[in-house]
Amino acid sequence: MRSFFYFRFALTPALFTMSFALSQPIRTVLRLQLLATALAIAVLGWFAGTHGAISAALGGAISIAAGLAAAWCALRKPAADPATAVASALIAEGLKVFLIVAGLAAVFILYKSVVAFGFIATFAITTILFSMALFVRET
Repeated sequence: MRSFFYFRFALTPALFTMSFALSQPIRTVLRLQLLATALAIAVLGWFAGTHGAISAALGGAISIAAGLAAAWCALRKPAADPATAVASALIAEGLKVFLIVAGLAAVFILYKSVVAFGFIATFAITTILFSMALFVRET
C-alpha cells in the first residue's frame, strides 16, 4: 500500500525545497515580477474592467511561469564543468522561449476578450524584469 502515498510523500519535500534552491537574485526578481503584475492588474482593472485585470494577470503569469521553469531547469542539477553549465543554460532558455510562445498563443486563441495592450504590456514588463536578475547582488 506504499505506492501512491509513498511517492507523494517522497516527492513533496523535493517540491518544497526547490524554492530554497533558487538564488537570491532570482527570488528578488520574482518578487518584483509579482509586484509589477499586481500593479498592472489594479491599473488595468480600473481602466479596462475585469477583462483588463484578467489580461494583465495572464501576461504576468506567462512570464513568471516561464522564468520559474527556466530557473528550475538550469538549477536542478549542479554543473560538473563549464560545458555542462552552458548546455543547461541553453536548454533552460529554450524551455523558457517555448513556454512563452505557447502561453501567448494559448491566450490569444482561447481568451476572446483579451485586452491586448494590457496583456502585452504586462508580459513585456515582467519579462524585462526577469532579465534584471543579472544586476541583483548575491548577499
